[in-house]
Amino acid sequence: MEPRTDDLRIGKSQPLISPAVLADELPLPEGSAQFVQQARQTIERILAGEDPRVLVIVGPCSVHDPSALMDFATRLKSGTDSLTDAIYPVLRVYFEKPRTIVGWKGLINDPDLDGSFHINKGLHLARQVLLDVAELGLPAATEFLDTTLGQYYAELVSFGAIGARTVESQVHRELASGLSMPVGFKNATSGAIKVAIDAIRSAGHPHWFPSLTKEGMAAILQSTGNPHSYLILRGGSDTGPNYGPEFIAEARAALQAEGLPASLIVDCSHGNSRKDPARQAEVMASLSEQIAAGEHAIRGVMMESHLVAGNQAVVDGEAPVYGQSITDACLALDDTLPLLERLASTIRSTRAS
Repeated sequence: MEPRTDDLRIGKSQPLISPAVLADELPLPEGSAQFVQQARQTIERILAGEDPRVLVIVGPCSVHDPSALMDFATRLKSGTDSLTDAIYPVLRVYFEKPRTIVGWKGLINDPDLDGSFHINKGLHLARQVLLDVAELGLPAATEFLDTTLGQYYAELVSFGAIGARTVESQVHRELASGLSMPVGFKNATSGAIKVAIDAIRSAGHPHWFPSLTKEGMAAILQSTGNPHSYLILRGGSDTGPNYGPEFIAEARAALQAEGLPASLIVDCSHGNSRKDPARQAEVMASLSEQIAAGEHAIRGVMMESHLVAGNQAVVDGEAPVYGQSITDACLALDDTLPLLERLASTIRSTRAS
């Protein structure tokens, strides 16, 4: 008998719905498709410096309760409707959570928060959330972690992100080269920006890479290259926070040295807030001061915010606190909106002068 050498560590397998079937069950309305297209173009103009507004990507660290997310989205929209002459709000809608070792990996991976891993259910929930957000009139941003899942909902996403743990990954750079929306690459977890700049350059080129077709078949896709890729500064373990004027100047010069647009997005959370959500206010204050002083490279900011401040652990048998993160701690929306108002005021004053 020949020894078995295949799938020795695979316990079970389940059929996966195809992207085409999911799209047929939850179709994208024409009006929403037009909205996403316009949102992508607006973001591209802002990051190219052709639109004087600042991109603001704000929302929970990750989505675990679609109802709470939509509550947050509704309140965010109403709270920023009067600010859209100065800022362009985009809702953070993250379905995948990268883990250092193990832990809850996001709504798609484990939508019931109990280790049951009903991934088909998670894909349905994720697509429905994006449909609801588009209908509300907010653009959506998400991180692409699994390189195949984007086929299920990418047409509803206005801004994509490649995270600090995957910015050096060749397959993620190839994926970004074929995405239909502008993409931000975060600096490495150490704080190093060169790997992200290399990723931007790589994503601008055509690639061949394995993925799924809309029908769910394995295929080799050819990308044409993504000309709308940008650097996100998020701090790091070696650099510490990297949002100060000296870091902005360094990043601007590094992009220009590679012939890339001097366009930066600054993440107010993660390493820049030293994992303390309240310190996002300090980051926003510094960015506002730099913009007021004439720093044109700062064209976007990111914030982690939810209905309730902080975070919580999921406990078996106990209902989670409504509107509070179960991953990274967030700033309360009530504390976030005044920061956005001050940022908008700064932008208006700077533009007027």
